[in-house]
Parts: sequence; structure tokens; C-alpha cells
Amino acid sequence: MIEYNKILNKNMINVLKDILKKIKDTGLSNNNHLYITFSTIHNTVKLPNWIRKKYPEEMTIVIQYEYYDLEVNNRDFSITLSFNDIKTNLVIGYNAIISFADPSENFGLILQKSKIQNKIKTEIKSNKLKENNVINFSNYKKNQSK
Repeated sequence: MIEYNKILNKNMINVLKDILKKIKDTGLSNNNHLYITFSTIHNTVKLPNWIRKKYPEEMTIVIQYEYYDLEVNNRDFSITLSFNDIKTNLVIGYNAIISFADPSENFGLILQKSKIQNKIKTEIKSNKLKENNVINFSNYKKNQSK
């Protein structure tokens, strides 16, 4: 059996690696900036507990103006970012990445489903089920008697 999704995901991760390598080598130009959303509970993610408490499931980082020590490895990348003027090193495994995008280029890829998105979809479905039990009175005509 050909595992198309696995092959596609591997290649999308390679796109991200190439982008990160380019940023490391030449920096960002023009208005480029990269949003990376990742699972904070994945075992390949290393970040301080105070950040994990603030973002218990997912987090989005922005690589734009202030970033330091970007290292791109085979299984992960590390970067130092400033959070409230506190420089903090993050290690993010590629398997933890949910999506990445560069809005200035109108480019983005979704690598996996977000747990938060799944929760929202579940809530929407349950609310639709609840709506089915509601009588919509706009379907009835008003009594126009004088």
C-alpha cells in the first residue's frame, strides 16, 4: 500500500526546512514573516513550563523582526524568541508542527489537524444538533387581526 499522506507530509516538512534554512542563511526580506503553529504537548517540543502553562495545547510563534540562534536540524529546529523581553529558547520537532504560513506571500501549509480546530468543529456540530430542537418562529405568519 502506498502511504500518500505520509509521503506528502514528509515533503511539506522539507518545504518548511528549506524555508527555515533560507531564513538562517540570509534572514528575512521585504515583509516576509513566518507563522508556525505547533503542539506544545508533543514529546519533541522543549519549552519552559511558564510558556507550556500559558499554551497548554498549541502555540503559534512569529518569526519576523526579533529572533536569535536559529538552528535547523533533521528532526527539529531551535530558535530563541523574546517573550515580554525575556529571551527564551524553543526546540520544536517537525512532527509537532500543525501549520506554517507567510501571510506576506499568501502562502501556507497545514501539516496536521489541530486539536483546537477539532474541538471547535465538535462544538459547532453539537450546537447544530441543539438547533434542530428549536422552533424557528420566523416561519410562521403574524396574526394580522384588528
